[in-house]
Amino acid sequence: MNSLVLGFQETDKTQLLLVGGKGINLGELSHIEGIQVPEGFCVTTVGYQKAIEQNEMHHVLLSQLTKLKAEDREQITEVSRRIRQLILESEIPPDVVQAVTHYLSRYGEEHAYAVRSSATAEDLPHASFAGQQDSYLNIIGTEGILSHISKCWASLFTERAVIYRMQNGFDHSQVYISVIVQRMVFPQASGIMFTADPISSNRKLLSIDASYGLGEALVSGLVSADGYTVQEERIIDKRIAAKKIAIDARAEGGTETRELDPDQQKTQALTDQQIIELASIGRQIEAHFGQPQDIEWCLSDNSFYIVQSRPITTLYPIPEESDQENRVYLSVGHQQMMTDPIKPLGLSFFLLTTPAPMRTAGGRLFVDVTPKLISPVSREAILNTLGQSDPLTKDALMTIIDRGDFLQLETVGPEEAQPNHSSKRVASLGIQTQIETELTIVSKLIKRSQTSIEELKQHIQRKTGEDLLDFILEDIQQLKKILFDPQSSAVIMAAMNASIWINENMYKWLGEKNAADTLSQSVPGNITSEMGLALLDVADVIRPYPEVIEYLEQVEDDQFLDELVKLEGGLETRDAINDYLNNYGMRCAGEIDITRTRWSEQPITLVPLILGNIKNTPPNASHLKFEQGQSAALAKEQELLSRLKQLPDGEHKAIETKRMIDLIRNFSGYREYPKYGMVHRYFIYKLALLREAERLVQAGVIQEKEDIYYFTFEELREVVRSNERDEPGSMVELRANASRQIISQRKAEYRLYEKLTPPRVMTSDGEIISGKYKRDHLPDDAIVGLPVSSGVIEGRARVILSMEDAELENGDILVTAFTDPSWTPLFVSIKGLVTEVGGLMTHGAVIAREYGLPAVVGVDHATKRIKDGQRIRVHGTDGYIEIL
Repeated sequence: MNSLVLGFQETDKTQLLLVGGKGINLGELSHIEGIQVPEGFCVTTVGYQKAIEQNEMHHVLLSQLTKLKAEDREQITEVSRRIRQLILESEIPPDVVQAVTHYLSRYGEEHAYAVRSSATAEDLPHASFAGQQDSYLNIIGTEGILSHISKCWASLFTERAVIYRMQNGFDHSQVYISVIVQRMVFPQASGIMFTADPISSNRKLLSIDASYGLGEALVSGLVSADGYTVQEERIIDKRIAAKKIAIDARAEGGTETRELDPDQQKTQALTDQQIIELASIGRQIEAHFGQPQDIEWCLSDNSFYIVQSRPITTLYPIPEESDQENRVYLSVGHQQMMTDPIKPLGLSFFLLTTPAPMRTAGGRLFVDVTPKLISPVSREAILNTLGQSDPLTKDALMTIIDRGDFLQLETVGPEEAQPNHSSKRVASLGIQTQIETELTIVSKLIKRSQTSIEELKQHIQRKTGEDLLDFILEDIQQLKKILFDPQSSAVIMAAMNASIWINENMYKWLGEKNAADTLSQSVPGNITSEMGLALLDVADVIRPYPEVIEYLEQVEDDQFLDELVKLEGGLETRDAINDYLNNYGMRCAGEIDITRTRWSEQPITLVPLILGNIKNTPPNASHLKFEQGQSAALAKEQELLSRLKQLPDGEHKAIETKRMIDLIRNFSGYREYPKYGMVHRYFIYKLALLREAERLVQAGVIQEKEDIYYFTFEELREVVRSNERDEPGSMVELRANASRQIISQRKAEYRLYEKLTPPRVMTSDGEIISGKYKRDHLPDDAIVGLPVSSGVIEGRARVILSMEDAELENGDILVTAFTDPSWTPLFVSIKGLVTEVGGLMTHGAVIAREYGLPAVVGVDHATKRIKDGQRIRVHGTDGYIEIL
């Protein structure tokens, strides 16, 4: 076997570094029984390396390219052009020429060939790199083929390929290129087949695009293709396009474009029988590779030839199940305001904490709501709840239910049709009545959580090794008792139900929309809104010290607190920041993931927020802001009660309304506390686990502390347990190697998951269901979302994807993907809020109402539809945005 050239049959899946992604896949295809692959060979990456290794200028230019970033377009264009020119002007090494000539003589050098690039970072399960390198069709003769091999080598440095590698984290010097030389097929029709629907992601739908002649017309967009959809060996949809042209191969080499006869233009490129046959081939290839495929095919002499197959990298993964039942999944991240991927340890902790039927996919959490949708009673309950909090999710679920072909819905039985007087219902009403009359219930619940956390801090200090992991597992049971305490849930539900009651009845009786929003301003005891106001107090401590402000404007690392004491006001500043971290340092962006870096671990994160507060707010702003909210709420309460008393039965209406207002004022603030308690506990666990990770690093089991984030909790427990055993060195090394392999694989998976966007709703077929807002009488150009905090505000849109990039001025409107409690300090500087993710009771909505900020959430693709710096108007009462 020649290492310079390998025939398709001579390759195997271990040779990615020799023949690249396309070459590996063609080799695999040629081994599948019954699949016809035009014969050919791969000029391996060894030949490419031989061609460049002696060229010093190539290495100089490559070094220059490595230092550039994707935004350095002009320099990338120039350097990559010079590298391509250098490769094209270099001679192909003689032994490469000899090997290519030998293989051409085997297959027939008189035939026409396609010459195609195959990079080592191409057609991979986690990055397709489709179309980044060049391909050439219908090349005849040894000299022409050798010339096009050089062109393929050079195409490794097209501007698009270079930028794509930069954006996907690939090192230019570690990516090599192989060249595929494959016998041409002269097709009557050709096209692309996806074994999963690329639009809906449904794995049961197979999609075929077909046109006459070579596939280049289709790929290059010169012709509209027929579209056929197949499900379980049945054609369920056909779209016949007007195919005006075809690209054909010329006998003397190259290609030509010809116009099709009018009769042929609207004729199916494939017969129904051929569609079913091709779909069967697609399913066979998909089964071989074990995942959905993007397949290039040709039809010649009524036989199908496969010229390429690659994984579809854009599909969102499906949660794994032990059976084949149809299921419906809801994204947890859309409810928790954290749609980023979570590392394995973080997923484990959340799964250990929640009793809900959770699944993981793509590094995110999903809850299986199938049982709730099947049962008529729970179906009504979940749809009613989602109708209030997240209409897009409700509409998506209604789409599945209304189609009637996916879930077997149960009908209402005689008992269920009767009013529900179950013992559980009676018990919950009893708790509700009890907590409404016990005004100290909130302070009791908070005190119990605080006491429990202090006990945890004391006990965990003495734990190490497997004892530590066992202790954490036991303590999570205590956390669950606190999180899911019926009294705690009743307090939260009482406030939510009171808000809904106020909004419904004030609209019915007074025509007042979303009255509860104003009544919710500056409620006492909201730990998250207090966190934002407390950072204003930190700014007030620093404000009198210009030397400290100047120093903070230049700090670049987390050691800045140690240096502060050398400056006038530095000691006061350090104490104020440390006090803040003692209360809130366990928080961070994406805090439900235990592996995320907390403010206490990276206090520099707070510096831009503090400086922004000094710049954008007056002294004593926290007290002024809270008092303004209190005054607005009290004024709204007095106004509503006064107006109600003028109505028929007004005294009774006013008394009931006053009771509901008191519930909002007394209980709304508590809603944020259980999550704060959970996050606080998570941070204590994390610090203890990182101490244990230090021991694993010292033992050589892992390379750095943070590697433990890529284990599940049970895997970490086993690693810690194994490290405590007295074993021979060879066994220790074996375990360390196994751990490193797991960590390396999980890191690669996490990088892939970062590129994926999780759906709100998906099915076990992989189908992504998108919901729509059902609303009339809005402006034609309105960008629609969910109204969660009343009012109308105009201002400059600041589109911010990461809190660390926030540069806000007074009057700005924050537009972002999602917010969690860590974003609260920014809310004191803005006048309105727009998010892509969120519902009526998610973090951004709750805090926006408390701060009196007009807000619209659940706005699909808001960060793309609204441009940074545009002037916009946010209609927080009616739920839409206008671009001014």
